[in-house]
Amino acid sequence: MSARTTPEIAAAIRTAVQAARWAPSVHNTQPWSFVVDGDEIALRADSERKLRIGDAAGRELLISCGAALFNLRLALRKLGYEPQVRVLPDPDRAALLATVRMGPAIVADEHTGLLYAEIEHRRTHRAGFTDLPVPDRLVEELVAQASAEGARLTPVRSAAAVRVLAALTCAAQDVQSQDRLLTLEVVRWAQPPGSHRGDGVPAQGYPREPRRTHPHFAQRDYAHGHPWGSGADQFFSASTGLVTVLTTVTDSRRDWITAGQALQRVLLHASAYGVSAAFHTQALEMFHLREFLRQEVCSEEYPQMIMRLGVTFDRSEGVRRPVDEMLEER
Repeated sequence: MSARTTPEIAAAIRTAVQAARWAPSVHNTQPWSFVVDGDEIALRADSERKLRIGDAAGRELLISCGAALFNLRLALRKLGYEPQVRVLPDPDRAALLATVRMGPAIVADEHTGLLYAEIEHRRTHRAGFTDLPVPDRLVEELVAQASAEGARLTPVRSAAAVRVLAALTCAAQDVQSQDRLLTLEVVRWAQPPGSHRGDGVPAQGYPREPRRTHPHFAQRDYAHGHPWGSGADQFFSASTGLVTVLTTVTDSRRDWITAGQALQRVLLHASAYGVSAAFHTQALEMFHLREFLRQEVCSEEYPQMIMRLGVTFDRSEGVRRPVDEMLEER
């Protein structure tokens, strides 16, 4: 144990990694690993968990890891340490996405505590929402949360633009469902009922018989012909909710990590006020559709996430891998 690694710091680091693993990730792949050396945490991309068909460029992997990085930062601040972060610190080590060092002692503010309390409570939703609206004041706060991390969250107020996003999502889902290799990749990350896996999408994590929203945003077909899924959404309305798009000005690997941090900050703030998110990335996984959205809907900024926000009373259980599977201590 180095002079800088006291038992208190070691415990804080482990708590921070515990928090990081609760970040959202595409298909709940959890494509990250952590290496602890003294008072420094290295966040690495786990290439074995990359979607080689659906995410060949690794954009969604880095967004997922960016969300984990935000949780790391948030947890350390809550525990009383100022995180000192370096993103993409070594161009010769592509898998090394960031290093986080324990900085000087601080007193966490109220907002840090608010977000931290939501880390294990936040859930991805995969159905319609209730008819309860997302308050305008909260929407403004969510826009500010994304901006604080260097990204832009845009509420899509135009009915025509919402129809375009819905139509492209459905078109992309229909095309992807005909791609055998991509379908097998999705199925790989779908859990059957009773599974004890710590990753992938649980069978109760999506509706058994999805109800159509208006306009309709297609969901992934995790069941793939099996009678899996939850019936909880049958008790709700099938409201689309508030459609939003998260964008960045440029489209580098650093931007993808930035988008992930902004996304998680938005999600935790929304969760604190009872609002959940449903993600729709199908159209963003097809270059020509993503480029169309960039030029025609996103004012030439790069769309990193399409999501619907709304109120739901469905509190499904989350699944995560044990910390020891993703943590190496030196």
